[in-house]
Amino acid sequence: MTSQVSKTVLRLEAEDVQTLKDGINLKKHPEDGKCYIIYKGKDKMRACRNQCKHQGGLFIEDIEDSRTVRCTKHYWKLNVATMEYVNPPDSFTQDELEVVLSDTDGSLELLELNPPDPWTAEPREAQELHAGEITLTYITHACMELKAGNKRMMFDPWLTGPAFARGWWLLHEPPSDAMDRLSQADLIYISHMHSDHLSYPTLQRLSMKRPDIPIYVGDTSRPVFWYLEKSGVNLTNVNVVPFGVWQNVDELLRFMILMDGVHPELDTCLIVEYKGHMILNTVDCTRPNNGRLPHGVDVMMSDFAGGASGFPMTFHGGKYTESWKADFIKNERKKLLKYKTQLVKSLQPKIYCPFAGYFTEAHPSDRYIKETNIKNSAADLNQSIRKRCPNILTWTPVPGSVLDLALALHDPSSSAITEPPNGTKIYKDSWDFDLYLEELKASVSAEIFKCKSWIQYYYNWAGFKGYNLVIRVIETEDDFKPLKGGYDYLVDFLDLSFPDERPERDHAFEEIKNRVNVMRHVILNGQLWDDLYIGYNNRMSRDPDVYHHKLWNHFQIELPLLQIFVNIYIYFYFFISVFSTLI
Repeated sequence: MTSQVSKTVLRLEAEDVQTLKDGINLKKHPEDGKCYIIYKGKDKMRACRNQCKHQGGLFIEDIEDSRTVRCTKHYWKLNVATMEYVNPPDSFTQDELEVVLSDTDGSLELLELNPPDPWTAEPREAQELHAGEITLTYITHACMELKAGNKRMMFDPWLTGPAFARGWWLLHEPPSDAMDRLSQADLIYISHMHSDHLSYPTLQRLSMKRPDIPIYVGDTSRPVFWYLEKSGVNLTNVNVVPFGVWQNVDELLRFMILMDGVHPELDTCLIVEYKGHMILNTVDCTRPNNGRLPHGVDVMMSDFAGGASGFPMTFHGGKYTESWKADFIKNERKKLLKYKTQLVKSLQPKIYCPFAGYFTEAHPSDRYIKETNIKNSAADLNQSIRKRCPNILTWTPVPGSVLDLALALHDPSSSAITEPPNGTKIYKDSWDFDLYLEELKASVSAEIFKCKSWIQYYYNWAGFKGYNLVIRVIETEDDFKPLKGGYDYLVDFLDLSFPDERPERDHAFEEIKNRVNVMRHVILNGQLWDDLYIGYNNRMSRDPDVYHHKLWNHFQIELPLLQIFVNIYIYFYFFISVFSTLI
């Protein structure tokens, strides 16, 4: 393995150092064009790359604050004096470069601790491939079957049921033999715990056929399969592997899991290599491997669609008019399309395939979301890539279509891509809504919700406090009208109290209307709030209009892992409350 090294990324001569002003200085490398920020304080200098952690945007000086720079993409703000992002607050810190001033000649150097590109360890020369030796078959959404030699590997199988409680449904109809293909695979890679990638309805069916199938996940701080025991799904061969280390399947096939630079606690991506030919699957990562990726891979796959959160569709009040939402969504689509095009152009894969974005808000009660949440199309992204990189072969997959890598590398204009037979069903038109919503409905009448004391005990179990935010939670029907007899309560996270009225002190405030069947199911099972927010199952307003990263990061990622004790905890105090009324 290559050792980590210290690398000079920018050098300023003494005369250039003397021209640095107090505060923010934007600098550009004269040769490679890379940009940096140097902050000159009273007693020290700080520096970083001029690159936003969100989606790699360029910073410019913020006219409102001499210590702050603003991203030109999504207006994130970074306080360069502290290297902390101030919008959104309490979110990320910027990776710093070491500033070294020479005592001898007065020059300045910016040094970066350069992590090794782990895929370069034990390099293998690319060998000749024969037709049919490596094939990729698109199944649906982020699920792809890779055949390499005599091995078959499946990525992120979501073949049935909803994701995010009831918010996402498959757009594409999986091939009729998809479950058989899955159960016959030699190994499965699951990128992260979001339910459009880790699908428990799919895995339940798989476990009935082959519970010991090898499944591989990265060693994220929140385990990918944290909910496995509670789910009741019987899988006995889940393997957690370290990041950046080759995993050998056989003498010709190996794979490596890499972390996401923005969400290392959650997200991963994958490199698969067979006979020296690389396939890069970045899945949903915002900055896979912190932006360091192999160039010139044979195949690259990534997400493309956007629209994978409740913002701004589920927000109301203030600026959130329908016209503002439409303009914002349109601009975000354009930015994402441009970003993905630039990423592919910079990495120069031989073949590019957009996937992991084929979902739809199919349930009738989410018609507003479906009509508002306009997404990028894979065809539009591929057209943009071909326009700027005509040498890159693009593939817009449909269920059952097959890419033959050997044929594509030999002659991209040949029939390297085989489409499914005529008459093959491409799009789903039924989803068995009732089958999956019955489980959610059953949670509504659970015994614990008959006594209001569950509210206090749930939020105490969740453990989020010491933050000056008050939320009002309102249980609603599917149409977000208040539920008759439902709970409507306040939580003050500064001291974790439950007041009847908002406190008189200055505080941030959010009103969150939750579909009762989803909210109670989440609480009853100790699940994360992704089902509410990403699944479009709430409606929100906030004052001031600020994203509270600490709140959502806690409830979407950092809830206690021992969620099996939620029921015990709540039931215990429920019975104490009931018993106390009888004394």
